[in-house]
Amino acid sequence: MTETDDSRNDDSRNDDSRDDDVPGQDLAIGAEVLYLINLLALPFFGFLGLLVLYVRFRRTAPPLARCHLAQTLSASLWGAVLLLAVNALILLLGGYTAPSTWVVLVLYFSTCHSTLVILGVIGLAKAMAGQLYRYPLIGRDCI
Repeated sequence: MTETDDSRNDDSRNDDSRDDDVPGQDLAIGAEVLYLINLLALPFFGFLGLLVLYVRFRRTAPPLARCHLAQTLSASLWGAVLLLAVNALILLLGGYTAPSTWVVLVLYFSTCHSTLVILGVIGLAKAMAGQLYRYPLIGRDCI
């Protein structure tokens, strides 16, 4: 075994013991995960969990977590507004049995919903990297 092999083994042992997390990173990751759960799996429960986190930590969390909490809550509210608008449009165009229903739904899911999901994935990647992220157009300014 050469000296470089020994140093590689030492580095791999040190990776597990490092503690260089950014303050609030776990909470930021949790907010982004709940946002994605809200969009993709359990809409009401994901939003409820996100709302509980926001109310509990909005003033006491480190800046990274506060930023991600504000972004995800804002994006979730915008998503709800867009969903209500789509439902109103469907009703105006003849209800849920009209052929235009599928056109509106396909347009909504291929533009609005998928964009919100992509923003959530980017936000999760930024949270995992310990970086601030502001959702374009719909996000609130971070401190």
